[in-house]
Amino acid sequence: MNEDGIRPARFMASGDRSRLPPAGAPVAELAFCLPDLPDVRDFVTAQALRSGMPEEGLADFLVAVNEVATNAVTHGHPTAKAVLRMWAVGRRLVVEVHDEGRWSPETSPGRLPPGPHATSGMGLWVARTVSSDLTIETGAAGTFITMSFKI
Repeated sequence: MNEDGIRPARFMASGDRSRLPPAGAPVAELAFCLPDLPDVRDFVTAQALRSGMPEEGLADFLVAVNEVATNAVTHGHPTAKAVLRMWAVGRRLVVEVHDEGRWSPETSPGRLPPGPHATSGMGLWVARTVSSDLTIETGAAGTFITMSFKI
């Protein structure tokens, strides 16, 4: 756990939804596909500011969410939309990105930095680096990437 008591990135091959929003918490949701990525950025910016994220934390937040959202619509199920959900828990903003893609990575993706000449494979590493927590869950329901950020 880090200094805030938050577990570092982990990977679960299950489909068990461990990060559901608390009962009664308002959840903002947006379905999107590749051409909608600018709308995703606008949506999460508005939600983050509304939730109390300081403007100085917004750039890193947007990079992380954009990387994960881009992965969802480029590597997820080719004909289905991805879904982004956001909610606040205490002083944390939680962002979940779900796509219908299924995969079985050998190790927990995004744990190690990409090589010096890598041209891909940076998205999850960047997202994990700038978020307080990142969880990857994959199974019959597709892939869920859940990140949390201090607000």
